[in-house]
Amino acid sequence: MSNVKKAVLAYSGGLDTSIIIPWLKENYGCEVIAVAADVGQGKELDGLIEKAIKTGASKCYIEDLREEFVNDYIIPTLKAGAVYEGSYLLGTSFARPIIAKRVVDIALKEGADAICHGCTGKGNDQVRFELTIKAFAPHIKIIAPWREWDIKSRDEEIDYAIAHNIPIPITRETNYSKDKNLWHLSHEGLDLEDPGNEPLYDKILELGVTPEKAPDKATYVEIEFEKGCPVALNGKRMSAVDIITELNKTGGENGIGIEDIVENRLVGMKSRGVYETPGGTILYKAHDVLETLCLDRDTQHFKQQLSIRFAELVYYGQWYTPLREALSAFADSTQRTVTGRVRLKLYKGNIINAGVWSPYSLYNEDIATFSKDEVYNQKDAEGFINLFGLPINVKAMLEKSGEEK
Repeated sequence: MSNVKKAVLAYSGGLDTSIIIPWLKENYGCEVIAVAADVGQGKELDGLIEKAIKTGASKCYIEDLREEFVNDYIIPTLKAGAVYEGSYLLGTSFARPIIAKRVVDIALKEGADAICHGCTGKGNDQVRFELTIKAFAPHIKIIAPWREWDIKSRDEEIDYAIAHNIPIPITRETNYSKDKNLWHLSHEGLDLEDPGNEPLYDKILELGVTPEKAPDKATYVEIEFEKGCPVALNGKRMSAVDIITELNKTGGENGIGIEDIVENRLVGMKSRGVYETPGGTILYKAHDVLETLCLDRDTQHFKQQLSIRFAELVYYGQWYTPLREALSAFADSTQRTVTGRVRLKLYKGNIINAGVWSPYSLYNEDIATFSKDEVYNQKDAEGFINLFGLPINVKAMLEKSGEEK
């Protein structure tokens, strides 16, 4: 421990990192520099510099990463169609690599001996942080207090904070483990640890309301994409950051994007969490609808297979890997014609298709129509079916011959 003279801490001001600053000074006797990444937490960042300094940090950086977070992490994941285990839109997962990378940048700039994070030894985030650190600064020591200290629970963390006069943003009754950014808000712990408990939505929801409390009148939204990237909302061009922000508000008001999930963590255990992702849920739906119009069948089906692998890479913290970069290159190639406009109807937690248009549409009404047409010869289907079904036919003939013998 005495070899560490200066440590850079990935700092959020939450329960874990609030007590880590004095713990590092007590146990390592080192200078502590806090780094907070603004990925859309909003008011959670208020007063963070003052708090970090008061609790023992020599310096506190607050880095605005919102544009980079959306354009370089969220949008590539959206274009890949990546969803972990069919439900989780990866809100925490793809935020960790960008945060950790900036922490590494500052650690190198400050000449730090170590980088510290507040991730537990049971979770996925420790892997996401440390794989990023290894990718950019493999020589720097990593300090993970949850794998070192004698504290065993969040209750004991609160005890430590009280004993050291450290202000914390929660109480024992509201001691959920939460992660908030521009894309989502997650809730874990307390009553949610029992999958048999229905979430206390009125108590925990922050980005929106339950479907029961949503308006009785539907809300329409129109989203425009260029090469898979959202560029306009309701006819107004704006940045992707602003589009997500607006859709979070609209989606939240309509009860969109609430997911109660039991997921398989990378470390092997299952965990239960409630996620609020109103804007992201709408964007994913709109993007999927547009792709049904613009992608050919084989590309669309193969992309769906690779989307699963992409989601695993993001969830497992393997953002900075050759495979993730290669899959992103494939996804970018598929998005060359994913340009157009999608209208959706939001109603009490539901997202309903209400129209889709694209100059690259592969849908041909003249061919697909149930009315009379001069384009498609239905007699051609007979030969197609005979050839397509030839293996089935041959197998049946063989079986029949065997039965006769």
